[in-house]
Amino acid sequence: MERVLPFREDLKNGTFWLLDQRRLPFEEVWVPVQTAREMAEAIRRMVVRGAPAIGVSAAFGMVLAHLKGEDLEEADRLLRQSRPTAVNLFYALDRLRPFWKDLEATLQAAYALWHEVEEAEAAISRFGAEVLLGQVLTHCNTGPLATGGYGTALGAIVEGFRRGRVRHVWVDETRPYLQGARLTAWELMRSGVPATLIADNMAGFLMKRGEVDAVVVGVDRMALNGDFANKIGTYALAVLAHHHGVPFYAALPLSSVDPSLESGEGIPIEERPPEEVTRLMGRPIAPEGFPAYHPAFDLTPHTLLTGVITEKGVIYPPFHEGIRRALGLL
Repeated sequence: MERVLPFREDLKNGTFWLLDQRRLPFEEVWVPVQTAREMAEAIRRMVVRGAPAIGVSAAFGMVLAHLKGEDLEEADRLLRQSRPTAVNLFYALDRLRPFWKDLEATLQAAYALWHEVEEAEAAISRFGAEVLLGQVLTHCNTGPLATGGYGTALGAIVEGFRRGRVRHVWVDETRPYLQGARLTAWELMRSGVPATLIADNMAGFLMKRGEVDAVVVGVDRMALNGDFANKIGTYALAVLAHHHGVPFYAALPLSSVDPSLESGEGIPIEERPPEEVTRLMGRPIAPEGFPAYHPAFDLTPHTLLTGVITEKGVIYPPFHEGIRRALGLL
């Protein structure tokens, strides 16, 4: 698969370019970012999205802060406030803080983080391909666009297809922001993997008919017991999969695990503007002024998980032991 990454750097000219994912798949528009404040705003507005990609972008946001002579504490604060749920954002900023002493050290730390993302996701793709078989359903977008690497859940799907294990993909449209319809479908078309787009409310019907052999999704933040936050709609899929006896996997780098949380109850859930529910691609689909609720993520309990696909292998229950062991906490 030809990877289309969500960013490219031109730091000699003081610029980090972001592929505007709000404009895909209809047009490819690159947005120049030159300050940490601009990076924080781009993350908040979802020019760049996906937990690993947000982390890498934030790291280079601190590089830009160095280049532009911004106050580093203020830059760090702005980036941390951009989106609250994806733990990779905070992981990346914590990783860079010890290197603030000079620009070169900060730059090398940012590049090292990006390289680790690529290495981790190549391993996730390999391990995930070993457990996926037949027709696989996925939710939201977890390919290179969301990560800057090879992808997590989608990386495993594509590798599974290459190995002759995955033969077809069901793509949830992922309302209300349509990451599945706009981004995952676009990436799968480019990769040549057979896939079909479905409305989110069709998954249960397909499972009942025996047309889904596994579900695999990404993760924005996971607790030590395996509870995790992911794009809204993930919890409903997990319940449906559990009811129909369909294996349900979460794919993530271990940097998406929050070691400070024993369970998912402490994961903050971002609420986005209600206009993203009442409008579709800028056009109203509800009566003007009608109230709407838009939590961007939901929480899935570890009891609904079959396995957790990481760069160190697939972790099976009991998750609280396996995750700690993978993190080196046991």
